[in-house]
Amino acid sequence: MSTPRRPGGPHALSENPIPSSSPAFGTPLHPIIPPRRTLPSRPPPALKTATKSTVLPILLPPATLRPLAFRTFTKKHNLTLTSSALQALATFIGRHCGSGWREEGLAEKVLEEVAKSWKKSSGQVIVEGDGDLLKNILKLLEGSMSGGRITSGSNLSRQTSFNFPGDASAADAGQRPGLDTVNSFGISKLEVEDPEDEDDLLKDPREWLKVIGAFDQPKLVYNTSHKHFDKSPTKPTLFPPPSHKTEAFRQRYHLVHQRILRNETFQTPTFSTTRSSTLNRSSSHSTTQTNTITPIANLLGRSGSTHLLLGMLTISPTGTLTLSDLTGTISLDLQHARPIPEIGAYFTPGMIVLVDGTYDEDYSNATSGSISTLTGNGGIGGTIGGKFIGFSVGHPPCERRSTTLGTSSSTEKLAGPAFGWTDFLGVGSQRATGARMSRISSRLLSPDQAHNIVIASDLHLDKPSTLSALRTLLKTYTPDPKSATPIYPLAIILNGPFNSTPVLSSLPGAGSVDYKSHFDSLASLLSDFQDLIAHTTLVFVPGDNDAWPSAFSAGASTAVPRKGVPGLFTTRVERVVKEANREIWGSGGRKGGREGEVVWATNPCRLSWFGVVGEMVVMRDEMVGRLRRNGVRFNKQQEDEEMETERDAGDAAMDLDAPPPPPPVRDENSDVDADTATARAITRTIISQAHLSPFPMSVRPFHWDHAHTLSLYPLPTALVLADSEAPAFVVKYNGCTVINPASIDESGGRGAREGRARWVEFEVGKGVGRVRVEG
Repeated sequence: MSTPRRPGGPHALSENPIPSSSPAFGTPLHPIIPPRRTLPSRPPPALKTATKSTVLPILLPPATLRPLAFRTFTKKHNLTLTSSALQALATFIGRHCGSGWREEGLAEKVLEEVAKSWKKSSGQVIVEGDGDLLKNILKLLEGSMSGGRITSGSNLSRQTSFNFPGDASAADAGQRPGLDTVNSFGISKLEVEDPEDEDDLLKDPREWLKVIGAFDQPKLVYNTSHKHFDKSPTKPTLFPPPSHKTEAFRQRYHLVHQRILRNETFQTPTFSTTRSSTLNRSSSHSTTQTNTITPIANLLGRSGSTHLLLGMLTISPTGTLTLSDLTGTISLDLQHARPIPEIGAYFTPGMIVLVDGTYDEDYSNATSGSISTLTGNGGIGGTIGGKFIGFSVGHPPCERRSTTLGTSSSTEKLAGPAFGWTDFLGVGSQRATGARMSRISSRLLSPDQAHNIVIASDLHLDKPSTLSALRTLLKTYTPDPKSATPIYPLAIILNGPFNSTPVLSSLPGAGSVDYKSHFDSLASLLSDFQDLIAHTTLVFVPGDNDAWPSAFSAGASTAVPRKGVPGLFTTRVERVVKEANREIWGSGGRKGGREGEVVWATNPCRLSWFGVVGEMVVMRDEMVGRLRRNGVRFNKQQEDEEMETERDAGDAAMDLDAPPPPPPVRDENSDVDADTATARAITRTIISQAHLSPFPMSVRPFHWDHAHTLSLYPLPTALVLADSEAPAFVVKYNGCTVINPASIDESGGRGAREGRARWVEFEVGKGVGRVRVEG
C-alpha cells in the first residue's frame, strides 16, 4: 500500500512523519515533536564535518522495521516492543539513517545500542514508547550519530547510569526510573541490578524473605481466548456480586482444563498413521477415548458409547451424586467404578475429577433422556437425562512448577515460554528476574550452612504444656555464645489456633481479656530469647478459635482467607521484639542485615525467598477430617486376576502423572504404616487438585473475590498443611514438599513428658524438610 504524500513541501515531514489512524499499531493523532538537537559548543567551522555526511530522511513504516526489531530486541535481548516504541524507533531510524538503514546495516546498530541502553537504565522487559525513558535514550543517541552511523567512542552501553532530566528523585532514592510501571508482566520490585553492587543486601538472606498476605496477593484471571493470565479489572472485595461466585468456580475449572490439555497424554499425534499403528498394538482398552475429554452436553444421542469426562463432583438437590462441567450436569453411577489409585487418594464433592465410563440414555421415560426434555437452554448448563456409568475415577494429572514457569528444575534455565512472564505473587516473574535471583541465592545460601524455616502448629497459649514445648523449640535454635558464626533460622512460623477453645464464644468481654493475657504470657517467654528473636522473623498464622472468627462461629469453619490476629491483642509481643532489637543492635539499628520482626499473617499466607526462586504456602485447617467425613465410598470388589488386569489397564489410562508414586497401601500385607498412608493420600489429593479447599461452599466457605489465594497453580516449592488430626510428616511429590508439623506439644498435655516439642525444619537451599522431636 503506498503512502500518500503530504502537502507542504519537503519540510512538512518534520510536523508529523508518520500518518495517523494506523489500524495495526494505533499511531497517535497528535504530531510527534522531533527531538532537539544539541548544538556543539565549538566555533562554527567545526560544523563542516557534519555537512559532508548529510542523510536524506525517509518515511519508514513500522511494519517494515518490525522483523529487524524483533530479532534484536526479543531474540537477542529478551525485550518486548510495544507498538508505540516501534513507531518511535521507525521515526528515528527513518530520519537519521535514511535509505541506508537496511543495505548498510545502520538500523541494526541503532537498535542494538537502544536495546543495551534500555537494559542498563531499566529492569523492565517491556519497551514503552509513551514514557520519557525511550525518548531520552534517543536524544542521547542522536548526539552521537553522524551520517546515520554511531561515532566511535560513544558506546552508550558502557555507561553505568543516565542522569535524565526529571529523574533526579528516582536516582536519589536508589531506583531506576519507571521500575514499577509494569506489574502484570512480572517486573521485579526487589530493586536489585547487579549482585556486585548490592553488598548490603547480600549479607543477610532474610533480606530476600517476604511474607505475602492473602489480601495482598494480586488477582489474575485466566484468559481462555489468549491462553494467558490477565490482571483482574476489578478490585477484590468482601461483598462482591453473585456472579463472582460462579466465576470463581469457572476459573478453577479453566486452570485444571488447560493444565490437562498440555499434558502429553492428551496431545494428539501428528501423523494419523502413527496413531493407528499405536492403537493396533495397544490392548483392548481403547486409548482414543481416554485421550479426548468429552463435554457433558455432547453426550446427547450417544448412548452406549465410552467417554472420558472432566467435571466437578456435586450433590444434586435430590441427593444424587452428579458431575458438572461448563456445558451441563449428569448423574453418576459409581456402583462398579474403581478409584485410581485404589487406596491412596480422597474423592469428595467439590473436587474436579476425570471419570471414564459409558453414557446410558434413558428412553423409557418420555420426560427424560431426549434433547427436548433437557433443563436449561438447549442442554447448555442443564441436567442431561440418563446417567453416566463410571468405570474408573481419578484425579487430574498435576504439573510441576518448573513446567508451569518454563524452567528446568535442575539448572533453572528457560525451557519454554509457558507462564514464565506471569507475576503470580507480585515479586517478579521467572523470565524477568529468575536468572538474577538464582545467582543471588546461590551466593547467599551456602551448601555448608543450613538456612532453615521452622514450622510449628497448635500453639495453644492457654496450656502450660504448650508454652513449655515452645521454650524447648526456642532453646534448640539459640546458639552457643562461644560460637564464632551462629546460625539462626530465617523464620519461625507458629500456627494457631492460639487458644484450645473458641476464645470469644464465652461471656461477653471475658474471652477477650483472657485472650490478651495469653499473648502477654507469650511475650514474657519470648523476652528470654532476645538474641534469637532479634535475628529471625516470627510469623503467626491464626486458626478457627482465634479472633475474630470465633466470636460468631464458636470454633466452626469460617470463610477463608481470614485476616491475622488483631493488633489489639498483640501489642506486648511486638514491644518485646522491638526491645530485643534495640538491646542487640542499638539505637542505630542493624547494619548490613534485617532486624528481628514479627508478622501477623493471614490464613492462608505465602512466603517467598529470592523472588521466584522459592515459595511456601501455609494453611491452617483440619483437612484430613473434612476429607474423611465427605469422601465418596467405592464398593469393594474381589481381587482376582481378571480384576487386577482391568485395574492395571485403568491405571495406565487414568494415572497420568509420570512417574507416578506407589499407592500408600496396596493390600493388608503391605508394610506401609497408617500414618504414611494418610500422608501420601492427602498429599496426592491436594497437589492433584491444586487447590487448598476442594470442597463445596457448604462444607468450607470462602470469599468469592479472594478465591485465587487458595489456588496452588503454579505449585509452590513447599506446602504447609497445619492439620492437628493428621500425623506429622514431610512428603515430596512432583517437586513440592508437603509438610504437616502436627501439634507442637508432643506430650499431648501429659505432665510426665511436659516440655517435649515437635516441629518441622525446612531447609531452604535444598528444599527438604524433616520432623524434629526434642525434649
